[in-house]
Amino acid sequence: MIHVLVADDQQLVRMGLRMLFEQAPDIEVVGEAENGAEAVRLAQRLRPEVVLMDLRMPVLDGVTATRRILAARPATRVVALTTFDDDDHLYPALAAGACGFLVKDTPPADLVDAVRRAADGEAPFSRAALDRLVGHAVDARAAKAPDPGSGSGSDRPAVPDITPREREVLGLVGGGLSNREIADRLHLGVTTVKTHVANLMAKTGRDNRIRLAVLAVATGITTDQGPPAAPGSPGASRVGPS
Repeated sequence: MIHVLVADDQQLVRMGLRMLFEQAPDIEVVGEAENGAEAVRLAQRLRPEVVLMDLRMPVLDGVTATRRILAARPATRVVALTTFDDDDHLYPALAAGACGFLVKDTPPADLVDAVRRAADGEAPFSRAALDRLVGHAVDARAAKAPDPGSGSGSDRPAVPDITPREREVLGLVGGGLSNREIADRLHLGVTTVKTHVANLMAKTGRDNRIRLAVLAVATGITTDQGPPAAPGSPGASRVGPS
């Protein structure tokens, strides 16, 4: 059973998420928090595997709450909930340790899948949130450039020497596919995919899957294709548009 804490200052959002997860046999909402301070207290007491964290809340914002929760219990998986006008909190939430980013209008089935993926150690994200993270990274890189007219040729970050297979995996990570979906797409074992992802993190210096996905999109090697079409497969959708 995956135990989930829902942190959002809007009661309707909390109620909707609870009702959604009540339909999933393997997910239980163990608590609700209406502000960041309450989220920190409940996370310490209830010890959920996954926290769905609204980034913009009263008393204590979601970014600070994420940092405090992970400082006390690093194994907690915090998935940030964001709106389209909340760019200011996205990169700080990534720096605070959020493992995933979902826009609040993510389809219900994808929200359930995202919680399962987070509990399994992956990094679920909405493509809209990822694109905004990429925009932040590109803007920050441009701000550090010594001379925009120096003829450097591209604002894209450099990709280290990776194998053709690693490049395929990197593109699919950037497309939002899970390890299982990547394995199915490339006809590999899940363990092999995990090894490729770990090698990519080591080679690129990215310490988590979200940063790896940001790199994939920023370098233009991501794929926007959806996961393999498996008729009747309950896990056939990913978080974000296909």
